[in-house]
Amino acid sequence: MISRRQFLETGAAGSAVPLLAGPARPPVQPAADFPITANGRSFLNSAYIAPIPRCVQAAAADFARGKAEEPLDVRTLLGAAERVRVKFAALINASPDEIGLLFSTAEGENVMAAGLDLQPGDNVVIDDLHYDTEFILYRELERTKGIELRIARNRGGVAGVEEFAPLVDHRTRLLSVAWISHRNGFHHDMSALADLAHSHGALIYADAIQAVGSVVVDVRKAGVDALCAGSYKWLFAGWGVAPFFVRQSVIGRLRLDRYGEMHASEASDGRFDIDPTARRFDYSSRAFGEIHALEAALDYIDGLGIARIEAHGIGLAARLSEAVERLGLRAATPPGNRSPIVAVRCRVSMEIAKAAFAAAKVDVTVRGGHVRLAPAIFNTADDIDRAVDVLRRLL
Repeated sequence: MISRRQFLETGAAGSAVPLLAGPARPPVQPAADFPITANGRSFLNSAYIAPIPRCVQAAAADFARGKAEEPLDVRTLLGAAERVRVKFAALINASPDEIGLLFSTAEGENVMAAGLDLQPGDNVVIDDLHYDTEFILYRELERTKGIELRIARNRGGVAGVEEFAPLVDHRTRLLSVAWISHRNGFHHDMSALADLAHSHGALIYADAIQAVGSVVVDVRKAGVDALCAGSYKWLFAGWGVAPFFVRQSVIGRLRLDRYGEMHASEASDGRFDIDPTARRFDYSSRAFGEIHALEAALDYIDGLGIARIEAHGIGLAARLSEAVERLGLRAATPPGNRSPIVAVRCRVSMEIAKAAFAAAKVDVTVRGGHVRLAPAIFNTADDIDRAVDVLRRLL
């Protein structure tokens, strides 16, 4: 008995596209690897949409050329998906059997919520540093399923375990946070939060789109039960692939709410058996072009080393934070925070701030009364100093 996936991966010979065999490891020259650094801009907005390096650009072009000029073989496409699964697992210290491939981080949170089959009276705990999707999702489940959403309030940009503890009880089913907040870059203490959740029988889930690729993420040390990471920010790829980690012991506890040919194998009595690994969440065809690009990006990150990437980004963020303090500006990001994201409170209108950064060709995010800056591996101290000069002129 084999699944359609297994047949497509190992079945009868057919045409294949050699270009999909896997990209070569890139040279370690971060700034030169990103075309955006050559156009006179200081791009400090990877927390919004990161640029892609040349190797990912080439991989995407190769895939498009192959689809245009050569017959594609689904077995080859699925082989690329498996390589991405293996490489992403290695990046976060997981097993490939614990990795599903979803389409977005919003889908990841929805899969978790649906999988837990939340009942009236159950509660979900988040904090006010979380992403907008979570507020929308759980408010809707309050209305339709009778659950309770509990929101921990940050103190000075910090949401520590002491903010969550009073809200977690025996009816808590899920504690959900952004590993690193998109709002101010706060890096949650995932291990402490996992201990809190588990002590009450709850699961802990992380939206890790701002963490994976920017800092070292170790799911074993952190003790998280599940996370999802989009590819278009710190993973330096595009949209449509969101690797989804679920701890082996938790996979079977999540009820599936969607089914398809890609995760099923037919039994002799005509029933279907669903893959017992995290591949069970891959019920349909994937965004194979983006998977090919993501493989190149994961190879690129591996070539640089995630510890080096983390040290570089946090070092530039520290340089920025020190300058912000010297200018007498108020940062929304707590001191000593371990992430490459820094948010600074605006003293002028957001329209004036946006215009000033745009005129200086410094790319940042301005919203919610803050300027958010997010240096990546391709940025330099000169980029930080250029942004600081804009902040100085806005005083």
